[in-house]
Amino acid sequence: MKTCSWYNKGMENTAENKGLQQNRESVDDLKNENAKLQHELEMANAKIKWYEEQLRLSAAKKYGTSSDNVDEAQISFFNEAEITARPEKEEPKLEEITYERSKKRGTNKPSFDDLPVERIEYEIPENEQVCEKCSSSMHEMSVEVRKELKIIPAKVCIVEHVRKVYACRKCQNSGQNTPVITAPMPEPVISGSFASPSLVAYLMYQKYSAALPLTRQEKIFSDFRIEISKQNMSNWIIKACELWLDPFFERLKEELLKETFIQADESPLKVLTKDGKPAGSKSYMWLYKSGAFGKKISLYEYQQSRSGKHPKNFLNGFSGFLQTDDYSGYNSVENVTRVGCFAHARRYYTDALKALPKESEIESTHAHKALEYFKRMFRFESEWKDLSANERFKMRNKNLKPAMEAYLSWLQEVQPKIVRKSKLGQAVNYSLSNWELLSNVLKDGQCELTNNAAERQIKPFVIGRKNYLFCKSPHGAKASAMAYSIIETAKMNGLNPFYYLKYLFEQLPNTKLSTPYALDHLLPWSETLPKECLKTFESKK
Repeated sequence: MKTCSWYNKGMENTAENKGLQQNRESVDDLKNENAKLQHELEMANAKIKWYEEQLRLSAAKKYGTSSDNVDEAQISFFNEAEITARPEKEEPKLEEITYERSKKRGTNKPSFDDLPVERIEYEIPENEQVCEKCSSSMHEMSVEVRKELKIIPAKVCIVEHVRKVYACRKCQNSGQNTPVITAPMPEPVISGSFASPSLVAYLMYQKYSAALPLTRQEKIFSDFRIEISKQNMSNWIIKACELWLDPFFERLKEELLKETFIQADESPLKVLTKDGKPAGSKSYMWLYKSGAFGKKISLYEYQQSRSGKHPKNFLNGFSGFLQTDDYSGYNSVENVTRVGCFAHARRYYTDALKALPKESEIESTHAHKALEYFKRMFRFESEWKDLSANERFKMRNKNLKPAMEAYLSWLQEVQPKIVRKSKLGQAVNYSLSNWELLSNVLKDGQCELTNNAAERQIKPFVIGRKNYLFCKSPHGAKASAMAYSIIETAKMNGLNPFYYLKYLFEQLPNTKLSTPYALDHLLPWSETLPKECLKTFESKK
């Protein structure tokens, strides 16, 4: 039987079409697979780039400078010798070096002016003051003086407070009720203890101002044959804080809450034993300080967590501008206008530069462009630092506002072009997401461009924490907060923290807190404070 030719030809075409269809599907599958692999490769490269960024940034933080300023010619710390080399730079002459060094020698410093002088004279005996040529007597021609700074270790002594009691002998002999009069004597800082106001003040000063742990203080006392255990020192500090610094702290807090601009920050602290929490869990030390135009106050508060309820409770009654970082816990504070920190925004860009590869051209990067905007804004602020709040408010709206608007336009332009999870992407997103907080600096001249003042103020606590590592109990942590508050507030007001603490511990046990203003004569800006509480430099200005 013969098959039609047209039928055979149709069958062949059908088979050919089916083959072509299969080939097309195979090609599409390969294209899809290629696209998938290409996407996975891009993802892998992005991850590798991110890890490289983290590695370079980690190395820069470990071995490089901690400053936010990045030298444009020194993006990598590995080629420091090549970068800093200047073949055209002439070497200084030996005479210049000798002169520069000789100028710094001696004890001609203002801080030495009030020190007592111990004079030791060296003379030749009269019978030897004879000229070796003519045997005539010699006269004093001139005097050579060499000055040294002598250290006398702390002197410790026992102070006996002897109070005399008086009675009427005539009444006593007649058998009548004998009147008795007792001489007045100041109250002790801690009843039943041999700790004096100066000793407690010294221990606090050493620990919270000089960052010297009690263990080392115990060793130093022992070196001078004075045995005082660190347990006793700790008990004295906690007791003195609870009895006397606590009410004084509350009085300072009243003054702080009257301000209209406050800066805040917080830092972790390890406390070994706490109720309801495992030993060694993380607590926080919170800082609240006044601005440059108000009374100078810095207060620290210990809390067991980083919850937003703590700043809300502490700042209850405060109304004004609150400057912090972008931590959302401060959002719970009521009746305040939050102000952001341009230093935090800039720090993201400096991190982005530090994470760049060694061969990168900094000038061509977005991070470098962003830092140019920041340089302009910070240059304005440095020019206005001596202006009043009202004058600074006017200058900011005239000059700083256009600079900020230009930076915002740049942010909106560059955001779609960058990888969101990269360091640069994080920097851009930080500024955009916090733009309302950052722009609030234009609302009042009291506001600062950065929260650096609060970060500097909490640094003494951070330095101390590195030395004593932790607090043994919540009572100790709370006492530390009060001690830091008094000491740092004293420093801000130009006081010597040791003499100020000593004066407080002498006066507070003998001050009756009968009126709301009973402590005002002891506040760090009081004009009735003794001169010994003032720092030497401050008292001479």
